[in-house]
Amino acid sequence: MAVIDQYFQHLVAAGASDLHLSEGQPPKMRTHGAITPIAEGILEHDTLNHMLSEICEDHAYERYLEKGDLDFAYEMDQESRFRCNYFLQKNGLGAVFRLIPTKIKTIQELNVPETIERFGDMRSGLVLVTGPTGSGKSTTLAAMIDYINRTYARHIITVEEPIEFVHNNKKSTISQREVPIHTPSFADGLRASLREDADIVLVGEMRDLETISLALTAAETGLLVFGTLHTNNARKTVDRLVDVFPSDQQSQVRTMLAGSLRGVVAQLLLKRDDTEGRVAVNEILVSTPAVTSVIREGSTQKLYDIITGGKEYGMQFMDDAIWAKLVAGEVSALEAYMKAIDKSRFKNALPPEYAELGNSGGGTGDES
Repeated sequence: MAVIDQYFQHLVAAGASDLHLSEGQPPKMRTHGAITPIAEGILEHDTLNHMLSEICEDHAYERYLEKGDLDFAYEMDQESRFRCNYFLQKNGLGAVFRLIPTKIKTIQELNVPETIERFGDMRSGLVLVTGPTGSGKSTTLAAMIDYINRTYARHIITVEEPIEFVHNNKKSTISQREVPIHTPSFADGLRASLREDADIVLVGEMRDLETISLALTAAETGLLVFGTLHTNNARKTVDRLVDVFPSDQQSQVRTMLAGSLRGVVAQLLLKRDDTEGRVAVNEILVSTPAVTSVIREGSTQKLYDIITGGKEYGMQFMDDAIWAKLVAGEVSALEAYMKAIDKSRFKNALPPEYAELGNSGGGTGDES
């Protein structure tokens, strides 16, 4: 048993999501959104160096000390798998570990709209799952891939950094590739998938022009491509994809995106008020002729009206989803206000002690 496993066991027993270890600081964990110390003593260099190196391959650890960053996955036991990020910081070594559930939840178990499952029925195009770090994008994507795996006989390739949820073959055949172990980059993994008889490709992160360009091309040529972005709503997602390209290419990119985009699922996690834990809220854009036209024209400000008027297609506006959780008593008025895009809609629901917050303006909760 590795020395660090004692912290992982404590994390699992406490129902926490993340372990934070930094030289010169006490060990800490994140539980339901809040970070608290596990113990009082601070972590010395030699102790932390031993813990981090013990669960990491020697060549990878040497690269971390040289480059300052490292991502990989560690399996403590059959029930506990962790996404590990090592980094160098002002006081020395540092690391954050995210607990990855080994059981993949279904869309129904996640209590997110079943419209999301329907994206798995598509044969080609681009589907984006977006949201800030820690908003549950990977969990929702894993549920979508598992739905396809249970329902269809397809070849699914995932390109991840690192591999988080491990999928066993059911009806589909799944090839999971890790950056940089199995392929040098997301772009290289995506490019290779075009020669690997794939039906579906999941790209863990679409953060540069080359990867986004390849994803659009793959979607146009008949693959179903799932990707992630750190945007908070559908309009920002479309704008971000186009803005990555040089201005002289943006008109052509809008045309490509209009033809290949099948949907956007934006996700936020809100702290629950009725019980412990957090609850997911989603904005959902489903491609329709109106959406295609708006993207091609570059008039993405019209997407708000299309989403709010598109309930029959399974569309949902983020603030409407947050409002529904507030009305149901699942989240507090303050939490709803802080995460909302149009804060004016929520300020009258704030309790008296937060009235001044509502009067201070702040028209948008979009942090992207």
